[in-house]
Amino acid sequence: MNEFEFSPDAPASLEVFENPDQTRRYSIEFTCPEWTALCPRSGFPDFGIIKIKYEPKASCVELKSLKLYINSYRNQRIFHEAAVNKILTELVEACSPWSMVVEGDFNVRGNIKTIIRAEHINK
Repeated sequence: MNEFEFSPDAPASLEVFENPDQTRRYSIEFTCPEWTALCPRSGFPDFGIIKIKYEPKASCVELKSLKLYINSYRNQRIFHEAAVNKILTELVEACSPWSMVVEGDFNVRGNIKTIIRAEHINK
């Protein structure tokens, strides 16, 4: 597999780089409009939008690694609630931000719209 190929079964690791301006707090926002995973009960695909907003401390999330990380959910059987919390936990572990919010805005299923928000605040 070369650097341009993607295998949804390969583990994806988050990479970071040094925050280029550590003199002030500022926010970074990402929108990942094509998130998908598999329902752990039915095995059917789930679709949604993952939004990430954070205030970097010493490091920032590298975009290509974030893309591969988000795409790695494609073949995972995971509940929406678990996915949002796992994404938050793993991003916080990778970059230790001042604060971070991850929101999952999932497509309607069974006539129910689900939005899940998880937040981390560094004290």
